[in-house]
Amino acid sequence: MHLPLNALRAFEASARHLNLTRAAQELNVTQTAVSQHIRNLEDRLGQPLFRRLPRGLALTDEGQALQPVLADAFARIAAALERFSDQRPREVLTVGAVGTFAVGWLLPRLRDFQAACPFVDLRLLTNNNRVDLAGEGLDCAIRFGDGAWHGTEANRLMEAPLSAMCAPAIAARLRTPADLAHQPLLRSYRADEWSSWFAAAGVPCPLVRGAVFDSSLTLAEAAAQGAGVALLPVRMFTRELQQGRLAQPFALELARGGYWLTRLKSRPPTAALEAFRGWLLRETAQG
Repeated sequence: MHLPLNALRAFEASARHLNLTRAAQELNVTQTAVSQHIRNLEDRLGQPLFRRLPRGLALTDEGQALQPVLADAFARIAAALERFSDQRPREVLTVGAVGTFAVGWLLPRLRDFQAACPFVDLRLLTNNNRVDLAGEGLDCAIRFGDGAWHGTEANRLMEAPLSAMCAPAIAARLRTPADLAHQPLLRSYRADEWSSWFAAAGVPCPLVRGAVFDSSLTLAEAAAQGAGVALLPVRMFTRELQQGRLAQPFALELARGGYWLTRLKSRPPTAALEAFRGWLLRETAQG
């Protein structure tokens, strides 16, 4: 069945507003034109779509069935056309990111970035914080540290203090930091983290014999499965806290650095990189 697009648009707007005058104002036509479109559509369908009431309109059963279908279709058309409004050519942006930040912060917001910067084709490579921008062909890299990497420009994204985290069953047995002496203390490749954390807590550091991990992601998963207690950047594991897979038994946090967006100073930034950097800085500034 061939149905005029203008008639479908007039019906969808009228069904949304349940008012012909407001529908006409939205479509920039007269109320008479909207009314005529709807009558033509009802004639073609052989079904009434509205019930005319003294103070407005009400959808019939047929109108109620048609309205959400058309609303979805017009929304999809609008979204597709918006992609054509940005005339910039699509650019590939290759980003290296420490896996903890990629999974804990970036991936949940990836759809927002794609909507904000549709001309960027993102290529995301994860790492364990050891990265070679030039050797790996990266446009930029998100790293954990103090921001001082030779030959790079670094933009601070957020602080990421470390706190003791573990499975809830283990957390229930911990009353003071000294109780950690009786638990396996899982370690990252940064060997002094636990001694610094215990110093901040004012407690002697016990002998640390837990397993060593090269990634906070695997470190967190080991802690969630009950293998021991880990020092983790809490901001990257809020979902695990909310889901009850991890617990934070003590409020004490150890400042050891933050996440930074880095690029080589010797390579001019592309439009795609500038767009990504601007989006990252805005999003992280919002907390």
